Amino acid sequence: MADLNRIAIVGAGAWGTALATVARRAGREVTIWARSPEIAAEINDRHSNKTYLHDITLDAGIRATGDLAALRNADAVLWVTPAQHLRDVAARAVSHLRDGVPVVLCCKGFEQGSGKLMTEVAAEALPRAAIAVLSGPTFAAEVAKGLPTAVTLAATESSLGRDLLQALGTPAFRPYLSADPVGAEVGGSVKNVLAIACGIAMGRKLGDNARAALLTR
Repeated sequence: MADLNRIAIVGAGAWGTALATVARRAGREVTIWARSPEIAAEINDRHSNKTYLHDITLDAGIRATGDLAALRNADAVLWVTPAQHLRDVAARAVSHLRDGVPVVLCCKGFEQGSGKLMTEVAAEALPRAAIAVLSGPTFAAEVAKGLPTAVTLAATESSLGRDLLQALGTPAFRPYLSADPVGAEVGGSVKNVLAIACGIAMGRKLGDNARAALLTR
């Protein structure tokens, strides 16, 4: 079993910051890359990220940087940039990643223009990485507060999945292993579409039957 103690997180939005708290609670060394120098400074100096998680105090052990070279020391990377920025940021980060390092895709969606899944984009942009997918119906603020959460952690290599589970799992953050990364990322994207459609049905007061029909179909 690999010791994935040093966790790097690419992306300091709400979900990236929440996952930083998860990794820190699991006892890992955590470095988070932030595109914004102001956000990186706030995380380091005030242990907060009020732009995205306004009422959360972060562990002082979480360190932020604007330098992708920090990825060189990572045992595993959680990739939490917006989906449409994955390829661009990966092109700047790839030279800093060690061969075979696990990269866990925590961003949802399809690439505009190509229509490719995030796993397909990552395979092209990060060809030497070991790709996994983390997805689930989660609210970042609840994860950051330590409320109970279940997610899907999908990897084609079972040993990689077990190593990541050991590195990130806590009593309040429960990853369930899957061998189907594509299914996990498609499900993560489609559920957002269903949530919007159900919201429209509620707003138009179409009733519970209409929402049930959306989910069933």
